[in-house]
Amino acid sequence: MDLGLADRVYVLTGASRGLGYATAECLVADGAKVVLSARDADEVSAAATRLGGPAHAVAIAGDLADAALPQRLVDTARERFGRLDGALVSVGGPPPGSAAGVSDEQWRQSFETVFLGTVRALRTVAAALAGDGEPADRARPAGGAIGLVLSTSARYPITGLGISNGLRPGLAGVAKDVADEYGPRGVRVVGLLPGRIMTDRNRQLLAASGDAERARAEAEAGIPLRRIGDPAEFGRVAAFVLSPAAGYLTGVTIPVDGGATRDL
Repeated sequence: MDLGLADRVYVLTGASRGLGYATAECLVADGAKVVLSARDADEVSAAATRLGGPAHAVAIAGDLADAALPQRLVDTARERFGRLDGALVSVGGPPPGSAAGVSDEQWRQSFETVFLGTVRALRTVAAALAGDGEPADRARPAGGAIGLVLSTSARYPITGLGISNGLRPGLAGVAKDVADEYGPRGVRVVGLLPGRIMTDRNRQLLAASGDAERARAEAEAGIPLRRIGDPAEFGRVAAFVLSPAAGYLTGVTIPVDGGATRDL
């Protein structure tokens, strides 16, 4: 299938590694160009180099807690590649712990980055794709797509991830709200719910159990496919969602979890 990604341009946050980088790889492999963002300048620069350098990928160091970052990414995409077709908004998971056990400061910091940072990026990119504020003599964009990397905690609580259990369902609601508002202008918004996928985050959670191999075996026993996923398997789903091939898909959340989610 031709996804229609050739020469399209996307911005991706949290994209120096993990699910964001895996998605960038799939987009570039199908002919898209990307603007990558992550907090560590060296890591995000190295990621852009691996994707082919300036002709294919540009790196921007930044944190979603910075209110200016989303507009900077939008502007960079347009200045370097001449257009913007969508975004993948991904942010590192909040610290583990029960909802009652984590501190107020951990809640505040996570809200600023995981929740507000995601909302700010979502509304900035949605407005750009819809042509808000564009000069009257500039051709209106034809819409685009935004994917939010959430978690299966958007549907059911995960033991030991209290902050995620509190924030992710709210982000799923925000995504639906923005999808309704911007749908008439051709902007699609989809929530992606990764389950157990072998990223650095999941390696840390397995190691924190004290017996990573046993924890992995127990996790895999609860997944119908009986294995933890590979980041590329998520990246391919995300690339499809962002592509024109998924042009009638919006306002939904899609689990990428090997069947672990039990609701229909």
